[in-house]
Amino acid sequence: MTRSVYVTGIDRGDGRQVVELGVMELLTRHVDRVGVFRPLMHDGPDRLYELLRARYRLTQPSESVYGIGYDKAATLQAERGTDELVAELVARFHAVARDYEYVLVLGSDYAATSLPDELHLNARLANEFGAAVITVVGGQDQTAESVRSEARNAYRAYQAHGCDVVALVVNRADRAEIAGPLAEQLPVPCYALPEDGSLSAPTVRQVVHALGAEVLLGDDSGLARDVRDFVFGGAMLPTFLPALTEGALVVTPGDRADLIIGSLAAHTAGGPPIAGVLLTLDARPGPDILALASRLAPGTPVISVPGGSFPTAAELFAMEGKLSATVPRKAETALGLFERHVNTAELTDRISVARSSRVTPMMFEHELLERSRSRRHRVVLPEGTEERVLRAADVLLRRDVCNLTLLGEEDAVRRRATDLGIDLSGAQITDPDTSPLRERFAELYAKLRAHKGVSYELAYDVVADVSYFGTLMVQEGLADGMVSGAVHSTAATIRPAFEVIKTAPGAQIVSSVFFMCLADRVLVYGDCAVNPDPNAEQLADIAIQSAATAAKFGVAPKIAMLSYSTGTSGSGADVDKVRRATELVRERRPDLPVEGPIQYDAAVDAAVAATKLPDSQVAGQATVLIFPDLNTGNNTYKAVQRSAGAVAVGPVLQGLRKPVNDLSRGALVQDIVNTVAITAIQAQGQPGAPAAPAEKAPSA
Repeated sequence: MTRSVYVTGIDRGDGRQVVELGVMELLTRHVDRVGVFRPLMHDGPDRLYELLRARYRLTQPSESVYGIGYDKAATLQAERGTDELVAELVARFHAVARDYEYVLVLGSDYAATSLPDELHLNARLANEFGAAVITVVGGQDQTAESVRSEARNAYRAYQAHGCDVVALVVNRADRAEIAGPLAEQLPVPCYALPEDGSLSAPTVRQVVHALGAEVLLGDDSGLARDVRDFVFGGAMLPTFLPALTEGALVVTPGDRADLIIGSLAAHTAGGPPIAGVLLTLDARPGPDILALASRLAPGTPVISVPGGSFPTAAELFAMEGKLSATVPRKAETALGLFERHVNTAELTDRISVARSSRVTPMMFEHELLERSRSRRHRVVLPEGTEERVLRAADVLLRRDVCNLTLLGEEDAVRRRATDLGIDLSGAQITDPDTSPLRERFAELYAKLRAHKGVSYELAYDVVADVSYFGTLMVQEGLADGMVSGAVHSTAATIRPAFEVIKTAPGAQIVSSVFFMCLADRVLVYGDCAVNPDPNAEQLADIAIQSAATAAKFGVAPKIAMLSYSTGTSGSGADVDKVRRATELVRERRPDLPVEGPIQYDAAVDAAVAATKLPDSQVAGQATVLIFPDLNTGNNTYKAVQRSAGAVAVGPVLQGLRKPVNDLSRGALVQDIVNTVAITAIQAQGQPGAPAAPAEKAPSA
């Protein structure tokens, strides 16, 4: 039977979208096929559904998502009664439920509708759908007692209508004053989400759309910046500059070239980073001023409106940020807020989510973030000014996945982050050139490489390289792992690890795996990134390491030692190498199920396996696939990734004493996020790894 959860409220403006997004995140962690149903809809774009569709790769036909428009629903209710309206919506809900394991129902929003007793309608629909109910109450600009009273009334109202209320969430409220007292008064879990200014702040792009402004300067990153404040320019420049604040939108008549240039110059020269400049009165600076503005702060928006400053201010102060697919940063912030303040394990149990039998790529990615978050570790990212790395850091910080250190010249890193609209206040930034750790690292590196003739003076230069500096941070316990390679070569990333961290006890070589997330399962491919032509001994070592990595990440290892031949059908040096490696794995780890030599199709396809190796415990069921050489492995993983639409997570290095992982130079932001999460999880198994989250960044 399809399960469903109905997220609803009692009034408009409760910020329910944060909860709806958070619940969708929970569902997609456990369920393969999640449907969405909005019984009542407004005309125009549905920003939340578009966000859900883009973020969770929903393939549900849009027409099945929606029930009836508000106006049509009001007419139907007035002419034919509530029963007819409910019957129509129940039929449409069940049309969705037939095709999905779980359905998220988005309750009505109480916004400018003519439906009588909207709360009663939501309650009745939830009952008719057989849905669990999560009730949301807004707490903005109310006293704690008022919010608690409203929350109690909301729970009792839905309970009185016979609803199965499984949780209550108060949004934009102080957690200590709300959640604790309510939990003592109500028989369901009560959660409180605090106010987050970055969620309520509009973006510059939203300002452009709301005011019908013209964009004179600015790129996509600039338009995505949050507007956290407004500074109205009328004073002379010396008086005006001290009034600038971080994230402010400067509002000034377009003929005040001094304030325009002064604001942008302050932004670039280390003053508060502004969101942009809004010019009023339809006055625009000349081309020379605009050209200078563009050079001073590339990407920073300069927009223009025809109205005066006073009516423009009235519109600006009425704006509020919205969750939408065009601003993924806000979605990450919302999810981070939800996951920090809601007991997600408890809520998952309350809404009766049973895990699907198969593991989808999205489930695997969710699991990575959840496991990383469970025991916080510090990961160092040497490429601190690279855009993809900064965007990944933004996601990791907003989702509270791990602690981060970025390497690079601090002003350059912060300036680049500001230009991209990224908040790095939660990260540590360290400049290897000026860090007091440089001397300590130089002494350590010179000692480690003395047998190669490395002097302190040479070591002092070497450790200023971000890859070496980051590796030494890991070696010295100032970071728990490192991720690099977005702009550096594989050699530049792993050579310092070979020299400083070295191989783990029992490992002959360092190798790698990719987690290949297919539509219905996760496979482990090794080695596709490091060793060009491993011999039989090394191949056996790679197989054993890969099985251990697979098990660590929840993939039960069944090893296929791949070759162009299956069983005893072929001969030759290449096949003999794989056969010997298979024997070595069986000798060293008789507990591991392994088959080889075996062809790829016999390893993963049960029908082929039944013909070629009918008695094998691995054939047709392999989860860990070991390639005979780098040429085969690298090409195969890329072919599967591109042709089958698989998500390839990695390469994940194995065999080092401490985790260091390499990125493909074509890595996407989500690839970097996943690799950092994997690195943090690897660190959880390291000797001496802290059992509790690290709260304070190490001194650097």
